[in-house]
Amino acid sequence: MIDVPDRGEEGRASRAAFRAFVRENHPDVGGDPHVFAEGLDRFRRDRPENRQGGPDRQDQPEDDSRYDAPVVFVSTPGGVAGLTNRVKRWRGRRRRPPRVR
Repeated sequence: MIDVPDRGEEGRASRAAFRAFVRENHPDVGGDPHVFAEGLDRFRRDRPENRQGGPDRQDQPEDDSRYDAPVVFVSTPGGVAGLTNRVKRWRGRRRRPPRVR
C-alpha cells in the first residue's frame, strides 16, 4: 500500500481518493490490471514527497540481494508421529497467554 503521510485535509483527501480507486479498480474485484498499475504509478508520482523533490523510488535500483538465499525444504513427519507433533503444537498455542495486554 502507498503510505501517504497525514498532511491535514489534503492528506486525508488523497488517501480517500487512493482507497476509492483501489476499491473500484483492483484486479481481485474484477478491475483491469493495466488500468490498476497505471493508476498506482500516477498516485506514486503525485505523492507529496515526490512533488517536493524527494527521492523517487522508481529511480532507485531494486535490491535483489535478498533473493539470493538458498531455498530450504523442511520435511515433517507423517503418520502417528506427525499427528502427535501437530496436536502438541496446537495445545501449546492454546495454552499460551494472549499477546495483547
